[in-house]
Amino acid sequence: MLLPVEDDPVSLRIMSGIDEETLEKLRSAALKVAGNAYAPYSKFCVGAALLLDDGSVVTGCNVENISYGLTSCAERNALFRAISERGPGRRIRAFAVANRDGAPCSPCGACRQVMSEFVTPDAVVCFSDRKGPQTRRFAELFPFTFVFEPETEA
Repeated sequence: MLLPVEDDPVSLRIMSGIDEETLEKLRSAALKVAGNAYAPYSKFCVGAALLLDDGSVVTGCNVENISYGLTSCAERNALFRAISERGPGRRIRAFAVANRDGAPCSPCGACRQVMSEFVTPDAVVCFSDRKGPQTRRFAELFPFTFVFEPETEA
């Protein structure tokens, strides 16, 4: 199988089957919902928009807590909302993450691990980094997921 070239949006689009217009709608939805974030401590307002395998889009924003460890990221909030509204069988084809102030904002490691259980094999992620807007395969961002394989009794 040919893998897309890292900076080639056409190759990513062909592999994922998601056009640029759809990705732009996800980016816009993520930016819009970032305005709902509760971030009084860091002022880092983040939004996420997930494109599910049934074509629906689900959004979420970050919610901080004075105890930073209890803060919940936008990506996980969007995913948990998707599961609570549509059940655990839905899969994520693409998602976008945006910061209200345009700061670099790729998914954190915890979000990558949680999302890894729900993304399709060809899922793509849109985010900004210091080079500007990026679209990457999820597998490129998180190539080695944690997998728990319990021992079976003989």
